[in-house]
Amino acid sequence: MSREVWITGIGLTSSLGEGLDAHWQAMVEAEHPQPVINTELCAPYPVHPMVPLDFDKQIPKRGDQRQMENWQRVGVYTAGLALADAGIAGDMDVLSRTHMVVGASGGERDYAVDSAILADVGKAPDPLDFLNERLSNDLRPTLFLAQLPNLVAGNISIVHKVTGSSRTLLGEESAGISAVEVAERRIRAGQGDIFLVGGAVIAERKDSIMILAGGGWGWKGDPAPVWARPEKGGGSVNGSVGAFLVLEAREHAEARGRKPYAQLGPVFSDRSMRRPGEAAANAARQFEAISNAAHHHPLAVITGATGVAGPTREERDFLAGLMEKGEVSTVRAASNMLGTAIDASFASNIALAALALSRKGFYKPTDDTGFEKPLAVAPEAIAVITWGLWRGEGMGLVEAVS
Repeated sequence: MSREVWITGIGLTSSLGEGLDAHWQAMVEAEHPQPVINTELCAPYPVHPMVPLDFDKQIPKRGDQRQMENWQRVGVYTAGLALADAGIAGDMDVLSRTHMVVGASGGERDYAVDSAILADVGKAPDPLDFLNERLSNDLRPTLFLAQLPNLVAGNISIVHKVTGSSRTLLGEESAGISAVEVAERRIRAGQGDIFLVGGAVIAERKDSIMILAGGGWGWKGDPAPVWARPEKGGGSVNGSVGAFLVLEAREHAEARGRKPYAQLGPVFSDRSMRRPGEAAANAARQFEAISNAAHHHPLAVITGATGVAGPTREERDFLAGLMEKGEVSTVRAASNMLGTAIDASFASNIALAALALSRKGFYKPTDDTGFEKPLAVAPEAIAVITWGLWRGEGMGLVEAVS
């Protein structure tokens, strides 16, 4: 378990734009960084919508595009960006040995059919028979294919010829954390030299908004920074994000002459029942292990904090304690700019950490509570934290390569 894991390719798409330069400009070079939020699309719940993408650039066959739902197109497109960035797009020898781990969610639904069923099921003499009949007769067979989570990986294989082993993990934020964790540990253990890992999520899906609202997790009304939301009732503003990373054993990267953005340290995942203090206890164990592994101190933090009242308040208190002890220099909630990216949250924040280290800078505060402090000296090590809306706590270390 001693091999170094390098991040040699990054694909990133969101409401802020396509690619690393667009995100750096929006989050660092802009005088006053501002998120892109649509308050009308899914009112009363604001969302960070995906920037328009020219899918032809990464998915040239229109037939391939047509048989994918939008979340799949975004995932396949962003994976293509990562492969091109790593210099392996079109290299059949390397692609045949590239393994894939995807954190995916369920597919999109037929809103018209769902609406008609919901409107009539309460009037039916036998609701179960009604549901069986309508779902059997009204839904298109192709819709079921579009809903299969593992079709993101399948379509990446078809379009980009990534034909090593493939795993698809489901489970919201935990799936995204575990996807990176699996790839990182397999590289260290010598079970593969190069991996494509990540996921994609579309926030402006009304079925997703319904789940968010049903869980009591949605933020309504005018947007507010993540750290300010718990005192106003709490809530998440979801964001559309595609994030893929090429992770590679150092020896493999050096043999093909590639330089890394950064080095990926250990990654840890866990879950709790979210009784008070349980998530923070998981995070404390993870941070201790990451801090012991880090070559640079103190650590900066990029977090996917959601704004949901209980978990966000607990995470803020945990991070405040680390800052008081001098173990953490500053904190940035990336979800202020990208939105809560759920399955893609961890990979996107690993990408942002690697980008910052490679450019020897850091992201500007986007918080009006004063919790996020400016940083005079660029960090050399960043802890990436993701706590799920409902379950799952994960942490990873990203360090500069000297």
